[in-house]
Amino acid sequence: MSASTSDPLWPRSFWSDVPDADRAALREVLAELLGRGVLLGDEGSGRELYMLARDHYRTHVEDYLAPLALELIVDDENSLLQARPRTESCLLLARFDKDETLVLLALWRLYDDEISTGSQEAVIVTVDQLWAALKVYFDKVATPEKSQIESCLVRLRRHRLVRTLKPEGMTQAGEMQIEILPSLSRVIPFDDIAAWQARVETFQPPKDDSDVEEVPA
Repeated sequence: MSASTSDPLWPRSFWSDVPDADRAALREVLAELLGRGVLLGDEGSGRELYMLARDHYRTHVEDYLAPLALELIVDDENSLLQARPRTESCLLLARFDKDETLVLLALWRLYDDEISTGSQEAVIVTVDQLWAALKVYFDKVATPEKSQIESCLVRLRRHRLVRTLKPEGMTQAGEMQIEILPSLSRVIPFDDIAAWQARVETFQPPKDDSDVEEVPA
């Protein structure tokens, strides 16, 4: 089927094989991958978009992302698509502030610890558990307070790295549940715990800080 020259929303020089019926959905797939980095296909309308891209347009999407130095990850086990930057070339890398980065690193470790046990269940922690982990992992630096963690999670939700749930009867902010999605582990893909620890150490003060002036975080 030839591309319609009257359709301003469709390229004239490629993807002419995509039928009209699939074009709006394919635009949604690209919008999710470019705008959020992840398309969740385990519920709602995302399921149809995921299956359409996975089963019929995987090569199309891979070719579209390639010039942007984005790699398409198809995670069948968790029903998600992810546009992962090739860090050496990608110009679309997201930047997180210090608090968001500390939260990301703590969530990565909590997720890795759980998955390392062989658990196949969703990895869910509470804000209280995350806050306690931050205090352990970053014991020598100022970490976000519980009231600040929720604002950090807003951006992580937008990038489809976590889901949050306020359980019925919740009375404290620390009781909010955080589902750590597999996409988060790929945003900062450490080879092992030693690589994670090396990144954590960059936030800790020097061991001999007698001559170092402390700067408020």
